[in-house]
Amino acid sequence: MRILVTGAGSGIGKATAALLAGRGHEVVATARNRAALDDLDVAARLHLDVTDVASVDDIRRELGWVDALVNNAAISFDGPIEHVAMEHVRQMFETNVFGPVRLIQAFVPGMRDRRSGVVVNISSVAGHVAQPLSGCYAATKHALEAISEALYVELAHFGVRVVVVEPGFITPGMKAHEAAGALEAYEELDAQLAQIANKMNGGALTGPEVVAKVIADAIDNDAGVLRQRVGDDANLILSARNTLGDEEFETAMREFVGLIW
Repeated sequence: MRILVTGAGSGIGKATAALLAGRGHEVVATARNRAALDDLDVAARLHLDVTDVASVDDIRRELGWVDALVNNAAISFDGPIEHVAMEHVRQMFETNVFGPVRLIQAFVPGMRDRRSGVVVNISSVAGHVAQPLSGCYAATKHALEAISEALYVELAHFGVRVVVVEPGFITPGMKAHEAAGALEAYEELDAQLAQIANKMNGGALTGPEVVAKVIADAIDNDAGVLRQRVGDDANLILSARNTLGDEEFETAMREFVGLIW
């Protein structure tokens, strides 16, 4: 299969591109920083900025078609909602939401015509649960979940599969950009969340290779499942979110992570 992977310069994207190539697929690894792809042994390593319409058009013209699309590229800016610069909010939506839609619009028509293909959108636990100080990032993943859910029904009629992969905390995780400094009013919350993150990072977190295997298996095996959770923490958090009421869930999560804000 010819498979296009976005955000393949590091983390989940790089691990996915390497695994799929190892399974014999024709992998086109892409990233905004082309040099980050140099150590990947894949069929093609191409520059792609998912926020740039011209860049997406260039990729579509160069490739013509793909059998599978892995929408992995994403960025994050942390901070309280009242303080995250609108420029950063726009950048997150451009990369995490509009970028996948651009790629879908570029390559899904060919899949639909051939009545075959797979779209894999990399979401997160944040696609269902918004952590404080990362609410805008979570909003982009909530949006990607909604797009994927609608797309799943739209394309099933044409034999095209859609899969959403929902990892929990990953090590190493995606680098979060600072949102122009923290507000003094939220310093205590920020410190508590940092302690929780350090505690989590000291445990047995899921690595990108584990997520890559879920992605590759979803492409290779037609299980017909829309959502794929990855990691014990993802299963725990999302199971609780789906079974508890809002107040019960908040209480359970506060007790679980030790948040006293």
